[in-house]
Amino acid sequence: MPTYHYRCNSCGFEEEIFQRMTDNTLTTCTKCGAESYERVISGEGGFVLKGSGFHSTDYCGSKAPAKSPEAGGGCSSGTCPYAK
Repeated sequence: MPTYHYRCNSCGFEEEIFQRMTDNTLTTCTKCGAESYERVISGEGGFVLKGSGFHSTDYCGSKAPAKSPEAGGGCSSGTCPYAK
């Protein structure tokens, strides 16, 4: 679900709210109750994955890279890192 940034033009209160994309924009400030709430465009962007590989370096069980079959490791030697 997306996070939307809201600001009250009356009291200056700001907050981030999780909403569905199909939900109506909020207009009532949750702090002062004024009808001057507006959704603000945020300059924050997504995320960037850097490095040699997201899954293979960060979330595999072993931190050591799998050996190639030519180097005596991998599926051909019976030690397949992908076998279940």
